[in-house]
Amino acid sequence: MLRLLPEMQWEEPMETLKRCAAAWVATWILLAVAHAEPPPADMFFKDADITEAVLSPSGRQLALTSAKGLARVGLVVFDLSQGGQFKRVVQFADGDVSQVHWVNEDRLVFSVVDLSDGSGRPNGAPGLFAINADGSQMRQLVRRLGKPVVTDGRPDATLDWNHRLLRVPQPRAGEANEEVLVAEFTLDERRIETPRWLNTRTGRTRSTDFRPPNDTVSWATDSRGEARVALTRRQDRQAAYWRAPGSTDWVMLYESGLLSRPFGVQGVDDAGTLYVTRTEGREGFTVLARYDFERKAPETKAVVATPGFDFNGQLLTDAGSGRALGVRVTVDAETTVWFSDDMKAFQQQADRLLPGHVNRVNCRRCGTPDMVALVRSYSDQDPGRLWLYRARPADGEKPWVSIGRVHEGIVPEQMAKVELHRIAARDGRDLPVWVTRASGANAAQPAVVLVHGGPWVRGGTWGWDPYAQFLASRGYVVIEPEFRGSTGYGEAHFRAGFKQWGQAMQDDVADALRWAQAQGIASDKACIAGASYGGYSTLMGLIRDPALYRCGVAWLAVTDLDLILSGSWWVSDDTSSTARRFTLPEMIGDAEKDAVMIAANSPVNQASRIKAPLLLAFGERDRRVPLAHGERLRNAMRAAGNEPEWVTYAGEGHGFSIVKNRVDFAQRMEAFLAKHLNPGKP
Repeated sequence: MLRLLPEMQWEEPMETLKRCAAAWVATWILLAVAHAEPPPADMFFKDADITEAVLSPSGRQLALTSAKGLARVGLVVFDLSQGGQFKRVVQFADGDVSQVHWVNEDRLVFSVVDLSDGSGRPNGAPGLFAINADGSQMRQLVRRLGKPVVTDGRPDATLDWNHRLLRVPQPRAGEANEEVLVAEFTLDERRIETPRWLNTRTGRTRSTDFRPPNDTVSWATDSRGEARVALTRRQDRQAAYWRAPGSTDWVMLYESGLLSRPFGVQGVDDAGTLYVTRTEGREGFTVLARYDFERKAPETKAVVATPGFDFNGQLLTDAGSGRALGVRVTVDAETTVWFSDDMKAFQQQADRLLPGHVNRVNCRRCGTPDMVALVRSYSDQDPGRLWLYRARPADGEKPWVSIGRVHEGIVPEQMAKVELHRIAARDGRDLPVWVTRASGANAAQPAVVLVHGGPWVRGGTWGWDPYAQFLASRGYVVIEPEFRGSTGYGEAHFRAGFKQWGQAMQDDVADALRWAQAQGIASDKACIAGASYGGYSTLMGLIRDPALYRCGVAWLAVTDLDLILSGSWWVSDDTSSTARRFTLPEMIGDAEKDAVMIAANSPVNQASRIKAPLLLAFGERDRRVPLAHGERLRNAMRAAGNEPEWVTYAGEGHGFSIVKNRVDFAQRMEAFLAKHLNPGKP
């Protein structure tokens, strides 16, 4: 049963004796942790105790989603007033609550997924439901796909499954809001029809006062839900259109190729200020800037720049006025750039009281004398704890109250430290590398090179990660390179990975391990592992650098580049025809013009060169990397006389969503790595 934890007791100045005693106790704890058995696999891979937490518009209530003590994720609402209670307002027997939003102080909307059903089964578009904060007047607004209703929900949906929630308007003081903005997607989910306002009490809809440009695929709205930017795509062209406050006309901001847009749309405030991202400098790092409508271009002066990193963040707006409060950004770790002095001061207060952590602030009446804030405090060793701050607490209460831990079973002192290093690849390119290593580790350890998927994403950030922490707890140093082709480190770094699958991208992975070995961080005992593209890289690592790796673990792995690039009548996947025609030929290779290069870097064609032990795992319902990839490689390796270890999971898609499957795979990986790396032996 969830409950508010005892109030936070802030440390007062202590006498010397008390400080020494506390230091001795801390040292004893660290020594005990160092000799303790590692936590079991399910501690890392079970679902979080708290998945979502959202303050109501007034800050007087808190909505949490949790499955603690139960089989399904439900919705709990806390009354935060003095003596207030909590109520579990939604608890389905065959569905899990997700994506919770407050419509107003008394009404919430949420979606329902089925976490027991596997990530690959068509368990449906999540639908949309509404309910009062006291658990009354539940209504299903949008049907679910696959399982249209849950057994204990009302089957009164008015809209079909292909409607999506676009925006919940931020409430204004003195205004009553019951509506949310939804839009209908085409059946292939490639285009958006005209959005509509949906009343969460009656289920009725009303039209908006505009029509979208043709071929709209996504929107940007202000805090009131007014559509301001429409992004369109047609074949190999994309464009952005602007609709000014008070206007019904759309004005083109740009038109470009799919891989050559001049700037990105970040957000818009209620005053009509458009925030965009643009690149600057030799490496093409993105910065946040305002858009100059007179010049028809982004301003030359950046609002936020993050040297060494692309701008990656979100605009924070005040719920009462819609004005921009600041920007939340991720560099090595997440941080918040506040525009107001009051919020800067509060962030500093939170950081002083919760040192060594990222303290993410979400507030109501932000920066005012009666502010209420929800703070999620987390670190590389700590998945997080939620704190409630009230500037004007009730009599007898303190400003800061602990709500609870995100993962109650995780002991931060048992977790490893995470550091980001910037090294030089063999051709001199800057190569960011994440290292996860047990606290206090000094000698070189057996290494697992963990390659991220994508590959056109940023792989890591400073925080707690279950795979890296699990492997570190088993005695390995975990090396995670942000190889060229990764995003987040400049346009040049991203484009340097074009047509380099299995080539320079793979060299970066090897260079990261060799650097760690030269630094005395990693020993000469190493294996390589990864999912999706990371699984592909695992296979190519065993093919290209067999002397570096004693084994490989590849799950959901791309094994056949021809199958990715050209598809097959006999294999169903979700790679779009647009990607196969216009982007993948440029980013991976042209199936005809680059056929020799593709064959040379397709693991299924090079299977006879894989000599090291290999563990393969796939989801049987994966449509991103279908099971055919695994079966083709397994057959090729079998023909070459090197049978891989093999496991598939029924119902799973491109990721393992069922806890027992995540735990089973982790245990298999643990046993496999221990067999080939012997982490406890020199």
